[in-house]
Amino acid sequence: MKIVKWLLFFAVVFGIGFVATLFYFDKKVHQPLILNEATIYQVKSGQSAKGLLNRLKEQGIISDNIGLKIRLKLEPALANIKVGTYELLPSMSALDLLELFSSGKELQFSISLIEGLNWREWLLVIKSHPQITFSDDFYQQLAILTAQLPEQSIEGYLLPDTYYFVAQTEAIDLVKRAHLSMQKYLNEAWQHRALDLPYASAYEGLTLASIIEKETGVADERPRISGVFVNRLNLNMRLQTDPTVIYGMGESFDGDIRRKDLKTATPYNTYMIRGLPPTPIAMPSKLAIDAAFNPLITDELYFVSKGDGSHKFSITLQEHNLAVRQYQLNK
Repeated sequence: MKIVKWLLFFAVVFGIGFVATLFYFDKKVHQPLILNEATIYQVKSGQSAKGLLNRLKEQGIISDNIGLKIRLKLEPALANIKVGTYELLPSMSALDLLELFSSGKELQFSISLIEGLNWREWLLVIKSHPQITFSDDFYQQLAILTAQLPEQSIEGYLLPDTYYFVAQTEAIDLVKRAHLSMQKYLNEAWQHRALDLPYASAYEGLTLASIIEKETGVADERPRISGVFVNRLNLNMRLQTDPTVIYGMGESFDGDIRRKDLKTATPYNTYMIRGLPPTPIAMPSKLAIDAAFNPLITDELYFVSKGDGSHKFSITLQEHNLAVRQYQLNK
């Protein structure tokens, strides 16, 4: 009988001790990380959960790893850590850390690709981002993509937006995302276009949208400018828009358009050619695309910059010349 009592006594003591130990280590795993500020942390390929916990302790990010290793026994799913780049916050606990690594919710980076810029300018922005990488076959993959596009040009065919991605994302993957977004939006806009537009394809509409984008940054002017260009196209008038001339000049453009530039023939000089240039001249926004496919119905054929970002619109050449004298020649 005494033996039974002693066994019960030791069982109770052991049980209390076991529970106390679990409580102690459970408290440990809920303690905040040893961090003073948000920290970017990379989980590399080939690391085991236990090895990662040892590394975190060595780096002074967690004070104890025994409780976490016990937690791994109780919750095996937490051991399924995922390779990636994560953001660690001082408010996080050690357990939060394990849950984050096993969730695969990597830190998201972003890049804003702005409307009105051309492909060459976009490429410089993409190259400047430290978390975007360029594989050796980037230009080869780009060539495969553009070979499927009208005029084999990527110009205009990427949708301006803010794109989110994880660390070390391939540049070509970002380009493909922007292309698919543009393709989807362009197709929808083409399906809801106005009747009797003077362009035969969505691509021609995209080209006009890029010109509209470059002509004004005033949102509510875009449909009106579109209306002017549509009127001119319907009358077989030259568009005579400076941004196309600038695009055709390429890197030789030094900030000024001279009279000789307006008279120099290029496929993009709309002072010399009739109709639209062969490709877009920039990446147009959704608003510019909407304007190109749903122009304002108007009799206007001309507009001139007023110097404040807005434009003066005219129906007749006489009215336009007066506006040019007023706003451009200051007479």
